[in-house]
Amino acid sequence: MSHLGPLRCRTWAALLRQLLRPPRTVCNRAVGCHSQVAKAVLTCEQLKPHQQKPNFIIKVPKGTRDLSPQQMVVREKILDKIISCFKRHGAKGLDTPAFELKEMLTEKYEDNFGLMYDLKDQGGELLSLRYDLTVPFARYLAMNKLKRMKRYQVGKVWRRESPAIVQGRYREFCQCDFDIAGEFDPMIPDAECLRIMCEILSGLQLGDFLIKVNDRRVVDGMFAVCGVPESKFRTICSSMDKLDKMSWEDVRLEMVAGKGLAPEVADRIGDYVQCHGGISLVEELFKDPRLSQNQLALQGLGDLKLLFEYLRLFGIADKISLDLSLARGLDYYTGVIYEAVLLESPAQAGKETLNVGSVAAGGRYDRLVAQFDPKGHNVPCVGLSIGVERIFYLVEQKMKISCEKVRTTETQVFVATPQKNFLQERLKIIAQLWDAGIKAEMLYKNNPKLLTQLHYCEKEDIPLMVIIGEQEQNEGVVKLRSVASREEVSWSWWKYRVLNVLPSLFKRQDLVV
Repeated sequence: MSHLGPLRCRTWAALLRQLLRPPRTVCNRAVGCHSQVAKAVLTCEQLKPHQQKPNFIIKVPKGTRDLSPQQMVVREKILDKIISCFKRHGAKGLDTPAFELKEMLTEKYEDNFGLMYDLKDQGGELLSLRYDLTVPFARYLAMNKLKRMKRYQVGKVWRRESPAIVQGRYREFCQCDFDIAGEFDPMIPDAECLRIMCEILSGLQLGDFLIKVNDRRVVDGMFAVCGVPESKFRTICSSMDKLDKMSWEDVRLEMVAGKGLAPEVADRIGDYVQCHGGISLVEELFKDPRLSQNQLALQGLGDLKLLFEYLRLFGIADKISLDLSLARGLDYYTGVIYEAVLLESPAQAGKETLNVGSVAAGGRYDRLVAQFDPKGHNVPCVGLSIGVERIFYLVEQKMKISCEKVRTTETQVFVATPQKNFLQERLKIIAQLWDAGIKAEMLYKNNPKLLTQLHYCEKEDIPLMVIIGEQEQNEGVVKLRSVASREEVSWSWWKYRVLNVLPSLFKRQDLVV
C-alpha cells in the first residue's frame, strides 16, 4: 500500500474507524496529527446546511412584502410618471437618511410617536426610522439654512400600525413627496400642489377622483366655537382625521368616551363635519353665525376663497371640494390641507366600490422648519405626498382584470446560432450591439440548441434575433429574424454592420419593444 504515503496501514485504519463513528461517540484518542484532522472533518460535517433544519418560518415581516420582477416593472412605470410630473414643475431631487434622531421625530408627531420604529442605541444616539419625508425635509432646510427650495423625494417610510394589505396599507411603504419652501404670495404654491395632484392622478388613469380641501385654521376655529377646550384641539383633530376609516358615530364615541369631550360639544362638531361643497360653501361659512365670530376661521376661509379662484384658472376646480370633516391628524399642519380619494376603483368599475382610502394628501406647514433652527428662523412650506402603495394595488387589480402581460426585461435583440462552435462570433456581435447602446442578450452556453434559443425569445418577448452560423459566416452576412412574424432578412455584415442597421429596424411597427 505504497500509495498511502508514509503512514502505516494501522494508522489509516484507525482514522477511518473514527470517521465512520457517530459524531457524539468520536474517540478522543490521539492518532498523531491525523486524529485532529478527523475531528475537524466531523465538525464540518455537523455544520453542513442540509443537516441543519431551520427552527423558524421563512417569511417577510408583518406589513412588508417582496416585489416580483413583474411587479417592479409596474411600480417603476408608476414612479416614472410621478417623478416626470414633479420635474415638469421644476422640482429638484433630494434624499435624506432612512433614520433620524428619535427626539427630533417624537416632538413633531406627538399622538403618532407610538407608531414609530425605534432602533437600538448605536454609538450613544437614540434613533428611529423616519415616519414620513416631510420632517426630514424641514430638518434639511434648517440645517443648511435654505430659505427657498422646490424639491421632490422618493423613499421608504415606516409606521408600526395594523396593515391592511387589501387596501394597500403596509408598515413599510414608499412615499413620493413634492414640496415648495419659501415666502410667496398666498395660495399660489398651494394651488400648484393641487394641480400636480390632479395631473398625476389623471395620468395614471385610476378612475374618477376627488380632492377634499380644508384649512387647519378653519378646523381650530370650528373647535373653538363648538366649545372644545384648547388643550384638546390636537387630540380631537386626531380623532376627526379617522372619518375616512370610521363612521361619525364611532368617531364621536372616541371623542366623548375616549378623550373626555362633552357630548353636546361633539354634536356641534358633527353639524359642521357633514358640510362639503365648492366656493359657494366658502361664502356660506363666511355668514355662519358662529364661525364668522372667530378670526382664525375667517383667515382660513379667506385663503380658501382665493385658492378656489386660482383652481378655477388652473382648470381643476371641478375636482376640488371643501370638506369640513378633513382634519389631517399630523400636528405640523398650519393652513390649507388636502386629500385625494378615488370615487371608483378600476377593479370594481360598475360593481361594488373598493375603498382604499386616500391616494394622495398634503398641506401647508409654515412653522415646522423654525422648530429645527437654533434661532427660530421660519421658512413657510407647502407640499403633497403620493400614496404609491395604494396606487400600485389599484393598478395591479386593473391589470389582472384586463389580463395584461408584463415584460420584465427591455431586451431588444437576442444573438443566436444554429450550429456549434460559434461562441466567439456571438460574443463579438453582442459586444458591438452593446457598444451601440442596443439592449441585447445571449444564452450562456457554448453550443446552445436553436430551438432552446427560439423558445427563450418567445418566453421573454424579445422582438428580434441576430443569427450567425456557418452559412452566414461564409457569405459575410447575418440573419435578422422577427420573433413575432418569423420573417428573416440577410444583411451584409461588413458593408452595413449590425450596429448601424438595427436602430432603423426598431422603427418598424412589428419590432417595437
